[in-house]
Amino acid sequence: MTAPCAPSELFGWIDDLGLYPSWMGLVHRAEPVEACEGRPRWNVELRAKVGPFARSKRLVMARTVSIPHSEVVFERDETDGREHSMWRLSATVSGAGTGSVLVMRLHYSGSLWTGGLAERVLHDEIVRSRDRLVSRIGETTQ
Repeated sequence: MTAPCAPSELFGWIDDLGLYPSWMGLVHRAEPVEACEGRPRWNVELRAKVGPFARSKRLVMARTVSIPHSEVVFERDETDGREHSMWRLSATVSGAGTGSVLVMRLHYSGSLWTGGLAERVLHDEIVRSRDRLVSRIGETTQ
């Protein structure tokens, strides 16, 4: 995604999972919980709709990497002692002319949301989320 703002401003939108529900439709809720080993953590509810059907998933995510204005990584961080599928969201921000470029990657090791239809829903929501984020950035710079 290309955004019409400095990398530091764009990074402010992606470094805090608590802001994601305002622009990323898949993140229905993200509430801070107690940090673990100095890493900020959030209770996250992911939700996707396909027609009249909705699927949701709750998980705890921790920010494991944060390089100001450049890179952030969130990873699943459950403390219940059970085995869980891995979720990893990484994002990098770089300058581009008078704006910024954001590249996000999501890795999921499970099978809950795999398959052609799920991938199409994910793709469509990514496009909408990208547009919402650019719009939100525009609202704050006006």
